[in-house]
Amino acid sequence: MSYAQALVLGLVQGLTEFLPVSSSGHLILVPRVFGWPDQGLAVDAALHLGTLAALLAYFRAEIIELISGALDRRLAVIIVLATIPGAVAGLLFGKYIEAHVRWPLLIAATTAFWGLVMLLADRQARPSPAPRRTHSNPGDRPDDPLEHVGWGQGIAVGFAQALALIPGTSRSGITITTGLLTGLDRATAARYAFLLGIPITAGAGMKEALHLLRTGEHVGDAGPILIAILVSFLSGWFAVWFLVNYLKRRSLVPFVIYRLVLAAVIVAVWYR
Repeated sequence: MSYAQALVLGLVQGLTEFLPVSSSGHLILVPRVFGWPDQGLAVDAALHLGTLAALLAYFRAEIIELISGALDRRLAVIIVLATIPGAVAGLLFGKYIEAHVRWPLLIAATTAFWGLVMLLADRQARPSPAPRRTHSNPGDRPDDPLEHVGWGQGIAVGFAQALALIPGTSRSGITITTGLLTGLDRATAARYAFLLGIPITAGAGMKEALHLLRTGEHVGDAGPILIAILVSFLSGWFAVWFLVNYLKRRSLVPFVIYRLVLAAVIVAVWYR
């Protein structure tokens, strides 16, 4: 893998992993546009390491508060339970889908379809709540909207995360969409979706790393791999920061339009 390939793949992975625009839709186009071979499992594992680090860095305060009890630990239990459907689906169907269900036309269709579902969810989204205080003491910190994620809301988003195995769906897109459909506001839906993504991203990276150890697959030159990790970390952190802050005041409509255009481009490029 060249440095240019590492730079592009890291940027694409970091941005599209977290923006609701379908990472598989972009990753199927990138090799086609640049004429590159498949990057291999070692690079995938490195990219997952970068995006996992981005999530941990951005949500470090929330993670510390969950561990210390400053945030309602009920939220931690919800996240654990909500991770189970995606983890089970990945173990049962992940390899089959990766090997047999990556047709460009399917990716284009699911990219467009879930974009339209996102539009419907966005139109009924609640406004972001005003900060409230946990206690009557004015010195207490405002409560976090994440503490108001209900059991049903949290678990529903977890089941939706399993659908992200279908190429073109977008994990962030389907989880944010489901959060909106269950009554969460846009920013809270995004924050919960990203927190829920930490265990599943860690699991995916660990699974790929273990496979590398078992098969002895060559990792490649250290330089390009480190660049891929660094770029996926930086672009992933930016994508999370941008989306959470963007959704406090704005809608998902631009991302819906982008998905529809992306679907059309996939069809045009692949079937010309």
